[in-house]
Amino acid sequence: MKRHLAALLFLAAPLACAQQQLAQRQNLPALRTVVEQYLQTQVAGLPGQVTVKVGAVDPRTSLAACPAPEAFQQPGARAWGKTTVGVRCTAPAPWTIYIQATVSVVADYVAAAVPLAQGQPVDAGQLVMMKGDIAAMPNGIITDMAQAVGRTPTASLQAGTPLRLDTLKSRPVVQQGQAVRLVSKGSNFSVSSEGRALANAGEGQVAQARTQSGTVVSGTARAGGIIEVAI
Repeated sequence: MKRHLAALLFLAAPLACAQQQLAQRQNLPALRTVVEQYLQTQVAGLPGQVTVKVGAVDPRTSLAACPAPEAFQQPGARAWGKTTVGVRCTAPAPWTIYIQATVSVVADYVAAAVPLAQGQPVDAGQLVMMKGDIAAMPNGIITDMAQAVGRTPTASLQAGTPLRLDTLKSRPVVQQGQAVRLVSKGSNFSVSSEGRALANAGEGQVAQARTQSGTVVSGTARAGGIIEVAI
């Protein structure tokens, strides 16, 4: 009887050891959940319907169990479109793994309803709202018509082209040669003088002007032909 018991214990020992080692390995599907939650957080402020699809992890991957795996991305990486998310563990055994993912954001965006000419201000009648995956488009896609109206294309655009902020210039509020008012403000005072703009500048852009005494000053262009000069 004792011999049979000893034999059973001898056979069971390797199985128990294998089960213990398996229990100490990282659950791979749990890492996909970590990546999905990370991406959902990163795109929470985007407009439209967000869908996150996390790629599979090679089932042959063997990692030590981690109580708190942390998701991260390389500096400058986008959290939408086709992307890569890293998951790392610092203790008890450090490791890092990278997982592919695709984030789609279906939302309304602004497109040209008709061909837009370079340098010509855009009006609302030339625009149309369309729906698509803005995560698959370049950065800066315009989702509000108000952001495009009054701006001028930096190049001619065909009808149907999605509009981006970097392809439209803001309407000049200060034009070259224009007589402008130079305003300097402090906590309890405001001083203004006259000058003449040296170049075009849009709202909030840096503008230069020459004063009546011939001095060139720089400031921030504001609507109404005003340049705010810092003291």
